[in-house]
Amino acid sequence: MKHLNLHIILILCSLGFNTSLAQTSIDAILKQYNKGNIPYISVQELNENFEEAIILDAREMNEFKVSHIKNALYVGHKYFNSTKILEQVPDLSQPIVVYCSIGVRSETIGNALKKAGYTNVKNLYGGIFEWKNQGFPVVDSIGNETDKVHAFSKQWGKWLKKGTKIYE
Repeated sequence: MKHLNLHIILILCSLGFNTSLAQTSIDAILKQYNKGNIPYISVQELNENFEEAIILDAREMNEFKVSHIKNALYVGHKYFNSTKILEQVPDLSQPIVVYCSIGVRSETIGNALKKAGYTNVKNLYGGIFEWKNQGFPVVDSIGNETDKVHAFSKQWGKWLKKGTKIYE
């Protein structure tokens, strides 16, 4: 009996009580990785105010080419340059929404924009994954609507519930 109990405990431990690897929600991930100093905007709010905001995609080019939110400007994450944005969007009060896969990398870019002087920057809560999960369209590199979304990694991809996951 003692051996059976020990085996059960070992099995339960191996299944993982490690919350950093097995997050329970996008909300938990965002609370873990983000400081929350860039306010969130929901996908519904963005959809309702779509024409008013400049939308910036903070993912890498391989992700952007698979699909992105229509009219989004690619800014990347790894080599982001706020000077280029200042040239394209000189009005520092212009509403800007930054997104990535779920909202972690976009907070970093939002902070850089804030530091550059932008006063109306928001982070898309749940990123492109939540956008697609709520049934909003994404387009491919030539502007055609697509079902594909780059899922970044298997760990993060689990939060994409709708669409075809691409990992290339």
